[in-house]
Amino acid sequence: MAIRPYWTGQIQISLVQFGVKLYVATEAKSEIRFHQISRKTGERVRHQKVLASAVDNPSEESESPAAVVEKDEIVKGYEYRKGEYITIEPKELEQLRVPSKHTMEITQFVDESDIDPEFFEKPYFVTPENDAQAQAFAVVRQALKETKKVALTKIAFSGREHVVALTPTQDDSLGGMMAYTMRYAQELRDPKEYFRDIKKPDVDEDSLGLAKELIKRKAAKFDPTKFVDGYEVALKELVEAKIEHAPIPKDEAPAPQRGKVINLMDALRKSVSSVKADDLVLESPAPVASKKKSPAKAEAKKGITLVKSEEADKPETKPTKPASRRKSA
Repeated sequence: MAIRPYWTGQIQISLVQFGVKLYVATEAKSEIRFHQISRKTGERVRHQKVLASAVDNPSEESESPAAVVEKDEIVKGYEYRKGEYITIEPKELEQLRVPSKHTMEITQFVDESDIDPEFFEKPYFVTPENDAQAQAFAVVRQALKETKKVALTKIAFSGREHVVALTPTQDDSLGGMMAYTMRYAQELRDPKEYFRDIKKPDVDEDSLGLAKELIKRKAAKFDPTKFVDGYEVALKELVEAKIEHAPIPKDEAPAPQRGKVINLMDALRKSVSSVKADDLVLESPAPVASKKKSPAKAEAKKGITLVKSEEADKPETKPTKPASRRKSA
């Protein structure tokens, strides 16, 4: 079955125009989904939309089926005065005069480094609408790639107009482009409110050198397939144990405790010495506990530590080699 595009329209750059399709690039992969269940009866709880009067002034009549409002009876409403609304019909929304509903007009090209990551929101795949549009699509894509620029435009869907960044896919063999919806500046909180009280001490050159060496030794090429949702793994263990009436797996790792602060240089030296140049950053994910075996205890994470734990008092042992293990626009 052919994949249905989320949006179909035009990309326009000055007098150049060509058709494209946008596809949602993400999907929910969680295999554990919960329903709401009554603790008393064990039955599933369902939600119904009811008249506000049935909630504000409950009575025997308000509990009747007449108080329930069906989906096709509901329209959008704007409260322009306390308790007074104007209704907006779906057809009226479809007829809004918003040019970007059909055409993404590119108004500016910027360096990728000019856009802070917090502005990026959701990714979409962009393809030519058909073979006739492929030539113009390929030329613009290659031009963006060679100039290392990001195209900024706007698009209207899902009840609002979004700022969009268009970039070539990093894998050149794919031949496609990516579109990222972006947040407006007013949607982001002022970082000064959160960062203004951070103390800014002088950075010691020796400490900085050790920290950079630690980063260098722990550096590796980004491989997104190596990241696993640990919460989902633990949730599967819990569900499986419940189904099999087995002991419920619990977090046995001790809560982190405040200890004696140790010297930063010592912590950095020990961290660097514990990481060999050929070590890889990511460890293989812990397997899901089988029905016959209890889940293994989670190992403590390694890294820069400034707090002395009980392990810090033990003699230093030879580190074991961990299991073997791209900036998006």
